Amino acid sequence: MSTPEARLGPFRAGDTTTFRVWSASAERVDLCLLDGASGEAGVPMARDAEVWSAAVVGLAPGQQYGFRAYGPDDPGRGHRFDPSRLLVDPYARSIDGGPMDFRSVLVDEAFDWGDDQPPATEWSATVIYEAHVRGLTKLHPDVPPALRGTYAGLGSEPVIAHLRTLGVTAVELLPIHQFASEAHLIQKDLTNYWGYSTIGFFAPHGAYAASLEASERLREVKWMVRALHRAGIEVILDVVYNHTAEGGPDGPTHMFRGLGDAEYYRHAADDPSRYDDVTGCGNTVDTSRSLGSQLVLDSLRYWIQEFHIDGFRFDLATTLGREGDGGFSSDSALLQAMQDDPIISAVKLIAEPWDVGLGGYQVGGFPRGWAEWNGPYRDDIRDAWRGAGGGVSRLGTRLAGSSDRFNHSGRQPWASINFLTAHDGFTLADLTAYEQKHNLANLEDGRDGTDDNRSQNFGVEGPTADPAIQALRWRQQRNLLATLLISQGVPMLVAGDEFGRTQGGNNNAYCQDNEISWVDWHLDPGQQEHLAFVHRLIALRHSVPAFRRETFFAREKPASPEIHWFREDGRAMTTGDWDDSGRTLLAAYIAGAPPAIAIVNLGPDPALVLLPPRRFGAHWMRILTTADPQSPRRVFAAREEITAPERSVSVLTAS
Repeated sequence: MSTPEARLGPFRAGDTTTFRVWSASAERVDLCLLDGASGEAGVPMARDAEVWSAAVVGLAPGQQYGFRAYGPDDPGRGHRFDPSRLLVDPYARSIDGGPMDFRSVLVDEAFDWGDDQPPATEWSATVIYEAHVRGLTKLHPDVPPALRGTYAGLGSEPVIAHLRTLGVTAVELLPIHQFASEAHLIQKDLTNYWGYSTIGFFAPHGAYAASLEASERLREVKWMVRALHRAGIEVILDVVYNHTAEGGPDGPTHMFRGLGDAEYYRHAADDPSRYDDVTGCGNTVDTSRSLGSQLVLDSLRYWIQEFHIDGFRFDLATTLGREGDGGFSSDSALLQAMQDDPIISAVKLIAEPWDVGLGGYQVGGFPRGWAEWNGPYRDDIRDAWRGAGGGVSRLGTRLAGSSDRFNHSGRQPWASINFLTAHDGFTLADLTAYEQKHNLANLEDGRDGTDDNRSQNFGVEGPTADPAIQALRWRQQRNLLATLLISQGVPMLVAGDEFGRTQGGNNNAYCQDNEISWVDWHLDPGQQEHLAFVHRLIALRHSVPAFRRETFFAREKPASPEIHWFREDGRAMTTGDWDDSGRTLLAAYIAGAPPAIAIVNLGPDPALVLLPPRRFGAHWMRILTTADPQSPRRVFAAREEITAPERSVSVLTAS
């Protein structure tokens, strides 16, 4: 499939457009050209081994088309051909229609990139901002109304100015591949807002475009990427190659099922009529076969080369590393092919390192060159700040880069994508305001979403007018974010967490395309103060290399020349201190240029901490404390006592 003659999809040469589609089991495939006036014209396709092709003269951009595939309808053998269904081209560059009737569209892919250059931000300097194209800009008052909720809106100056001032270096966009909503959501007048239900791996989602014209949609995405690049911001796409919107055996037929169910999807070894569903979404794309593997590789290269995308976050990435026997392998054929590909391996690759299959939890199990969402980081940091006990050992491990998970096979600290919240779960503000999920708007009687047992609401569920509770919640958000931004690894924030966005306690807003999910940019004084604090936090990370090392500490515990952990009395921590389940204070000197000191007090009472002796540094400037959002600066001398306020993080640098 790698040679030009065997490429799949539509390709124009002069006045001729050639269509190629893969189907090993079909007995006949027709190319169907659609015309709004006269209906549909069928063109028989010629077969060459497993690829069917047809060449047509005179077609123009905007032409809608699809395929009808004929063959056995025999689920017991893994076949579900249905020629009554017009099938989407898996390699279509644009897709119209919906919610159950989709049509592929020919496009003009020309675009003037000018002097566009990828920012190529080093991993160690990266700060990721997870965002939804529609939700980020739908309510933005400074974005022109016609552009709100679109690619053009995300690439507009007001949004870029916010990102640039905030200091993030990359936006990680929830899926923008063409996707479809599930039938049960449509019946409830809901939608798959997050987009984890793909039907087009080469087509941008049309509903996020300000333009209705197919070719203009592509240009709008490219314009957005170019605008972000000019601001020095990378674009990372959240991609869903592990399953499709066709769902389980009773789901709709859009593409793969009608072209070759037995070849495109994984099936139970003892019953081809059943899918081997390790995704929890009804089906699993079989990337252990050359067909599925090539589809992923072709799609990645297309987005890199045609859209200048800087990286990818792979949803349920463990699935992509499952071999023919169903087990995960870090050197599976697909993962190895991605590493060996000079185009794909040159961009950022981020795994969501789990799925729901046997042995699916693989945090730390991906090969060198990959970064991974670090679930244990999220859980341990939340536990520490909610007072779950257990001492400071796990907190120290997470602050130091999670070497227990990632310090192997030549990997570096940036392999850990550190996060406290993501699109899936409570927002940061809701994490400090709710003990229970409030998902009734999803119309599932509150059964959906996780029962989050790592939140802390300070005794009041939901909004409160009590200024003391409000102050505690803001401080806890500052504590969590400060911990995130001084940890080794790559920090990821969720859009709106920088100013305390709420979803009203909904921790599974996947179907809420409304004010529950949209970012509200009208900030009250408390939110404005919090935003200013986060600005300082991110600027601190960028200015202090000690918090973003490119190598793991040679030794972390109990002490080493690179990181010196010390107690309240200034002495080095011992193994006994690390194992003390009642300890609530952790302080560390971190070597660097300049060196830094971080003091984390998890406890309910202030603590006096003696700073290290002069050999570590003669004078120290406290540049930030979460106890005060204004964080006035103050200079301390070596061996001077500093107060670590209750429930706070303090950061000092050599002065």
